[in-house]
Amino acid sequence: MRQAGRYMPEYRALREKYSLIEICKTPELALEVTLQPLKFGFDAAILFADILLLLEPMGAPFDFVKGQGPVVHEPIRTRAQIEKLRVCDPEEGLAYVLEAVRLIRSELDGKTPLIGFSGAPFTIASYLIEGGKSANYRLTKQMMWSEPEAWQMLMRKVSEVVRRYLRAQVEAGAQAVQLFDSWIGSLSPADYEAHVQPFVREILQDVMTLGVPVLHFGTITSTLLEAQRDAGGTVIGVDWRIPLDQAWNRIGHDYAIQGNMDPLLLCAPPEVAVARAREVMRLAAGRPGHIFNLGHGIIPQTPPDTVKAVIEAVHAYTHEG
Repeated sequence: MRQAGRYMPEYRALREKYSLIEICKTPELALEVTLQPLKFGFDAAILFADILLLLEPMGAPFDFVKGQGPVVHEPIRTRAQIEKLRVCDPEEGLAYVLEAVRLIRSELDGKTPLIGFSGAPFTIASYLIEGGKSANYRLTKQMMWSEPEAWQMLMRKVSEVVRRYLRAQVEAGAQAVQLFDSWIGSLSPADYEAHVQPFVREILQDVMTLGVPVLHFGTITSTLLEAQRDAGGTVIGVDWRIPLDQAWNRIGHDYAIQGNMDPLLLCAPPEVAVARAREVMRLAAGRPGHIFNLGHGIIPQTPPDTVKAVIEAVHAYTHEG
């Protein structure tokens, strides 16, 4: 999960001077924020960006509103609006992200790998249609079920932008990339397979030809693990709602797996967080291909000292093994 954020005093100090969008659009600031968490001992750096950045060059401007989160100014509700969306070239509309990737790689100097990422088609489409966050994705599902041609057009456009964006990040220097399908758990397996999986498969199968690890992540996906695996990715992300060993048995041990600690455990007493981290490692059973990670994003109230304690515990457990 994205490592930098509001739980870090250094990040909060920057946010007093700059907005989130300003940090994302200024490669030097994105570099600074990407590097901030490495002091804790993370094994990789994660590009500081936002999954919605590609909306603006597509012709769907948005902003972050205090207390609401991201808000799309003109939500996509009609076929005519979808037709107007642009399939943009990342080197044009997202050049600042690619420059940040190049700066970060240069600064890391080969010592720490860099992970890039993009939002996945369903998650991006849901923001476009709902106009922001949603409790039930009613408008998104209505379009998916009631206007299949419009839905297909929207998903094709978003998918092509995502595919190009991930490829461009790898070409700029990212050594692994992750596809974030944060809201995919709102779908049934049948709807995922019929309305989303073909688009995800096209993206992932293409990016996997670049020869870098490709992480495929979603939340509330206990019913979708096999379908996600079949869609593609060399690493399948698993949240905390299913034991790691059960998830891996279903996905297959010829795949790598990422997860799967509840991020709120980092707000528990440090000894509890450490014990639960060790339990995740125990369930991994020393098999190659496990990336220890949170099951979703770290929250602002997280004590930095607990983050450090968990990282040290994971490293210690690995060395014990």
